[in-house]
Amino acid sequence: MNKLDAKIPEGPLAEKWNQYKAAMKLVSPNNKKKLDIIVVGTGISGAPAAATLAELGYNVKSFCYQDTPRRAHSVAAQGGINAAKNYKNDGDSVYRLFYDMIKGGDYRAREANVYRAAEVSNAIIDQLTAQGVPFAREYGGTLANRTFGGVQVSRTFYAQGQTGQQVLLGGYSALKRQVAKGKVKMFSRRQMLDIVVVDGKARGIITRNLVTGEIERHVAHAVVLATGGYGTIYYLSTLAVNSNGSAAWQAYKKGAFFGNPSFVQIHPTCIPVLNEYQSKLTLMSESLRNDGRIWVPKAKGDKRNPNDIPDEERDYYLERRYPAFGNLVPRDVAARAAKERCDSGYGVGKTGLAVYLDFRDAVQKQGKKVIKGKYGNLFELYEKITGESPYETPMMIYPAGHYTMGGLWVDYNLMTTIPGLFAIGEANFSDHGANRLGASSLMQGAGDGYFILPNTISNYLADEIRTKLPSTDAQEFVDAENAAVERLNKFLNINGKQTVKSFHKRLGNIMWDYCGMKRNEEGLKKALKMIDDLQKEFWRDVKIPGKLDEINQELEKASRVADFFELAKLMVNDALNRKESCGAHFREESQTEGGEAQRIDDQYSYVAAWEYQGDDKPPKLHKEMLKFENVEVKVRSYK
Repeated sequence: MNKLDAKIPEGPLAEKWNQYKAAMKLVSPNNKKKLDIIVVGTGISGAPAAATLAELGYNVKSFCYQDTPRRAHSVAAQGGINAAKNYKNDGDSVYRLFYDMIKGGDYRAREANVYRAAEVSNAIIDQLTAQGVPFAREYGGTLANRTFGGVQVSRTFYAQGQTGQQVLLGGYSALKRQVAKGKVKMFSRRQMLDIVVVDGKARGIITRNLVTGEIERHVAHAVVLATGGYGTIYYLSTLAVNSNGSAAWQAYKKGAFFGNPSFVQIHPTCIPVLNEYQSKLTLMSESLRNDGRIWVPKAKGDKRNPNDIPDEERDYYLERRYPAFGNLVPRDVAARAAKERCDSGYGVGKTGLAVYLDFRDAVQKQGKKVIKGKYGNLFELYEKITGESPYETPMMIYPAGHYTMGGLWVDYNLMTTIPGLFAIGEANFSDHGANRLGASSLMQGAGDGYFILPNTISNYLADEIRTKLPSTDAQEFVDAENAAVERLNKFLNINGKQTVKSFHKRLGNIMWDYCGMKRNEEGLKKALKMIDDLQKEFWRDVKIPGKLDEINQELEKASRVADFFELAKLMVNDALNRKESCGAHFREESQTEGGEAQRIDDQYSYVAAWEYQGDDKPPKLHKEMLKFENVEVKVRSYK
């Protein structure tokens, strides 16, 4: 039971997906009307999934905790979305996109899933363009492309610096069309509290109405989680404040394996921490590295105005260390390089925890108008926050917690180890290995929602046509609701003195210091003890005002932070177990003489899939061994 089986189709890599679709089980249009599907989350995966499934004829219930689906965190994606269209005629192809993702992920992703993601990328651009997404265009009207970190071609489609918002609006419009047709029933301001499993299969969810406090039961033939990542475990991150990992965590505690939880991307270009009162950090798109040059002064502690520091006294360290890719090295490489410069005393700004991202040369060569056309809204955002114009003064940037490559383990069907429970987008682990290439999150999320899940879920639902759904009065629903309510009341009854936010902030500091950009055995073991102590203090002294049956945002926060304590321990244990360095996971004990990540392929070429064993028992590790038949596994070099 629960044995890992990735269910990868036979045949050549480039033919697996087409052969899968040719052989998969179908559900006839008349039978689709008899099947109900729950989709939790309305971001760049959830909205397309709900819309596409409804368009196919299924009955869909869509859930989000925001007041409207269009407030999903996907709106914050800035730089672009990848596709292998090869519009620039610069040598791009589906295989090259696949290879860049495998290499960028430091050979810790499953070949078949990554190739499929690359394969459907072109259809995504056609879909979004047909929906009216206003991608940037060349003078002749063709869609424009720019390049991103970790690649040597231009394949990223963009809408200035607000691509995520525009792409999400395409999915949102498709979703609202199905709502108007009556094929999607929308439930906003709902928090998913638990997965309901009946006879071994996911059959529904328990939710709380965040306006009235009412606890609700919802039943379906299949459940899809499109609930994003858990980067807010660091407290300060680029994610929306309310982003969380609770839905995935509840699925884990019901039997879904959690894959590679310690693989968390630290984004290299974020506005540095400005004060101790911040609740989040602001992303500055990786696309800025196309025209911006990253540097620090050659002299330690140089406090001069950056415009007064001549070129010969500047260290363009990425261009110096990685001449083949320069400022466009992958995110993990750029983030560690910035940290190293700052830790060595070359950082800038009041805290010394920042480096410069300079557009002087680009403005001089291309003109302010051209640069504004590419990045205008990002420059305005930076100036609004810092009071300085990037047209005149270099930006200051520093790495911050961003994207989680880890997530619920899924097979080729995007199904978890709980039959009938699917996870798509950032909620699953599947396509990015140990480090995600820029502009591949929108690509993977949209691909899962529009083109992959609608096929793979059919393969599952074809055997569910005659299944009679259980009543929401079934014992499994009653038990799940009672357990959820008991837990919420437990928060309310603690009646301590400290706020939820204070605990979240302290947990975030522990995770950032010991399980962030750099990790070592001593620090990780220390972190486990610190997390455990803080968790006990939380359950003893947190203060939750208000009641269950009313709007209670502190109660919402408490349930999420309580989950973060448990998830944090799984992340740290996963990081302790993986003694190699790979991608964003950097164990100080495993590095080259030049300070680069050093994999240990003969011991760690696997996906770590963790199984919940109980609150008082250590999780059980399962290993999905990775086989590379279409790429040569070698040292990742960007020099």
